Amino acid sequence: MSREQEFESICQRLSGSIAYESRDSVVAHGDSLEALQALPTDSISLVVTDPPYHSTKKANIAGDTDFQEDEHFLEWMEEYAKEWKRVLKMSGTLYLFCASEMAARLEVAFSKYFKPINHIVWTKPNEPGYDGWKGKMRKESMRKWYPHSERILVFEHGTYGTYEAYRRSPQGQYLLDMRKVSGLSMIQLTEFAGAYGNVNRGGAVANWEAGRNTPSREQYAKVKDALEATGNVPPLLDYEDLFRPLDVTKDVEFTDVWDFMSVRPFKDKHPAEKPQDMLMHIIAASSYPGDVVLDTFAGSGSTLVAARRLGRRSVGIELEMRWVDRARADLDALVVGSEYEQPVRVHHARRTHEPLLLDRLFD
Repeated sequence: MSREQEFESICQRLSGSIAYESRDSVVAHGDSLEALQALPTDSISLVVTDPPYHSTKKANIAGDTDFQEDEHFLEWMEEYAKEWKRVLKMSGTLYLFCASEMAARLEVAFSKYFKPINHIVWTKPNEPGYDGWKGKMRKESMRKWYPHSERILVFEHGTYGTYEAYRRSPQGQYLLDMRKVSGLSMIQLTEFAGAYGNVNRGGAVANWEAGRNTPSREQYAKVKDALEATGNVPPLLDYEDLFRPLDVTKDVEFTDVWDFMSVRPFKDKHPAEKPQDMLMHIIAASSYPGDVVLDTFAGSGSTLVAARRLGRRSVGIELEMRWVDRARADLDALVVGSEYEQPVRVHHARRTHEPLLLDRLFD
């Protein structure tokens, strides 16, 4: 099924709750868990989402004060983890924003369903005009270090383990299963792929099946052709549906400490709004063009705006109608003639400090 067909299927499943729909974006209004449960299995390439933090107890963020005990919040989040695991493709990645106080417990809870691969610290090196707490708060009365950072937990399918049966990645297990069904030996497949190793005759194929690394697009094409030519296996998954992307270079933020500035305050700003440059950094690195990006706590639609600017499809689910209206306005403002025209200017941390045009729409 193509990305376009997958997106159409998603829109059909959400048809009763859609508040905005275009050829590349859809916003559903309502309870996010119910809408998530309606999505097709294996239909999402990337989840980027910012649920209530619970520990911050902000009355202006829906759901932030709903749970009396931490365990209740964690149980609620696990319901989402189960569904995210179901809808995410084998090549999918989950980015979960959370407060520093809850990060460790969320990471442990989610490890039942996913393999944790990063624990990113977002330091928010804001300048004057972004946050006024520095000059107002009574620092002498603090009982802990002020949490001027947030966490972004990153997960993929799979687990960590000791025994071979448990340490394979889903991609490695898939390649192993398909080769065994095909009847080809590891050595034969290595010859077809031309991926010989320096140590063992299985070459790179042994590493691919063990999940230690992944083939290039060209190598996988040769493997796919060889396995399918036996007539013993069904058509193999496309490269984009099997292997998780992570496209970073020395020219962008590539460590697990990020210094993107927060969104400068403006009229009708969402209280938990995330900066466009950080969202675009995530989406560009962890999805392929045309992929479907999901945000189950869409807020004012920032993730969807970033996805459209990068030529991705997006699905947002939001409970509060005021933010659905904001998302609809921002998405409409981004369409100015061509399919993926970008009338708003991309700015990067420590380079440009002016707010985005979309951030000023409601001034």
